[in-house]
Order: sequence, then C-alpha cells, then structure tokens
Amino acid sequence: MLANYLIGLREGLEAALVVGILVAYLVKTDRRELLPRVWLGVGLAVAVSLGFGFALYFGPRGLTFEAQEAIGGLLSIVAVGLVTWMIFWMARTARSLSGELRGQLDAAAEGSWWGIVLVAILAVGREGLETALFLWSATEAVSRDTNSTWEPLLGAALGIATAICLGYLLYRGAISINLSKFFTWTGAFLILVAGGVLSYGVHDLQEAGILPGLHNLAWDVSDTIDPSTWYATLLKGIFNFSPQTTVLEAVVWVLYVVPVMVLFIRAVRRQHTPEPDATQPVNT
Repeated sequence: MLANYLIGLREGLEAALVVGILVAYLVKTDRRELLPRVWLGVGLAVAVSLGFGFALYFGPRGLTFEAQEAIGGLLSIVAVGLVTWMIFWMARTARSLSGELRGQLDAAAEGSWWGIVLVAILAVGREGLETALFLWSATEAVSRDTNSTWEPLLGAALGIATAICLGYLLYRGAISINLSKFFTWTGAFLILVAGGVLSYGVHDLQEAGILPGLHNLAWDVSDTIDPSTWYATLLKGIFNFSPQTTVLEAVVWVLYVVPVMVLFIRAVRRQHTPEPDATQPVNT
C-alpha cells in the first residue's frame, strides 16, 4: 500500500505541477478565456488513463493461465521501462519544465482551438498512462499473493488525492516544497520498487514457459518469513519481495537496480553542480 501511495503521490504531483504551471501562466498573461481548453484537455487525459487502467484489469481475463502470465510479464517490463525513463526525464528537465510548458502553450494559443487542449492532454496524459500501467503491474503482483486488490488501489488513490491537495496549495502559495529533494528521494525509492516489479515480471514469464529456471531457486525463506504475516505483506507491497525467489529473478533485480541507481545518483549530482562562470579567467 505504501509503495502504491508513493507512486500515486509522485505521479499525481507531477501532473498537478504541470496543470498549475499552465493555469498560472494563462492567468498571469490575462488569457483566462483559454482556461476551459486546459481543463478539457485534463479531463480527456484522465478519462483516457482510467480507460487504459480498466482495459489492463479486465482485458486479460478469459485467457489461458499461460497467456495471462505472458501478458502480465511483458507489461511489467514495459512499465519498468516507462517509469525508469520518467525518473531520469524529471531529474534532467525539472529546472526547465516551466519554461518548456510556457513555450508550448504560447505556440498552441496562436494555432487552432484544439492546440491548448492537445498540450494539456499530452502533458497530463503521459503521467496518467504511466501511472495506470505501473500501478497495474504492482497491484497484480501483490493481489496474487494476498488475494487483495483494494489495498493497493486505495493506497494509489490516497496518493493521488494528496498530490492534488499539495498541487493546489503550491499554486495558491500556501506551502513551499523542495521539489528537487522530493523528486530525488522518490526517484531513488521508485527504482527499488521498479526492480521488484521487473523481478516479478520475469517470474510471470517463467510461469508462462517463456523464460527458463522456474524451479531453480536462489533462496527459499518461506519457513522463516511467513507470507501471511504483516511484515511479509509489507515487503511484498513495497518491494515485491518474494520468500521464494528464482536465480533469474535475483540476477535481473541486481542487474537493474545497481546500475540504474548509480546512473540516477550521477544524474542528480550533475543537476545540482553549478556550471562554471565563463566570465571568470581560468588559472593555468
């Protein structure tokens, strides 16, 4: 539940910041008549994201077990790829996000009526589709072991609700958040969560018979960590930890988390390193 809450919080806050930038810019430039187009785009993006989520949830039903596992495994890998791209994209463009959106909005305002609607759809819809896919992958992994789907969904809903409240308070100037630190810490946490989703996606592909090694276990601590206990559920819900983990799952987790975390830390450090002043002479 906590992992899904943080996923909903981070993705929701990104979308809320985008909407806040668009709305604030139109208000400050005295173009309030264009606001309905922004809200129309936001509404369409939310509707498409919800429809995508329902399609993911109900689409694979009725298929064979192997087909469901194959689809689930492949979509989990796609979800990890999208979230990884999103983490690095935010780390790279957080500083220039406001300027980019304003430029797109100015260009759209001079074009057709649907221009601003399309800007809002693309800006918010990207976050919505990523959230739907990643939450579906994380929820599927937890629900199969705990037979519960409402807890992960509730966590995500609470996270999105919190993000909307924070976005509104930021827009009104009621609170101040160090967004750089927020996205850094949540980005690092999501890398660990994504590693668990990727590992479980590999497990799905093993059960579908696409990948080998289903019965070749790296460890089996089910006698020590009872899957029905609260702490086992917590580990499963946050990191997709399984008491019975195959060698391939463990190898894939390490090969993903270690290099991605190192690259992410380097990217964050580069963004926080001030550029040298070109006007200052260089000592030789």
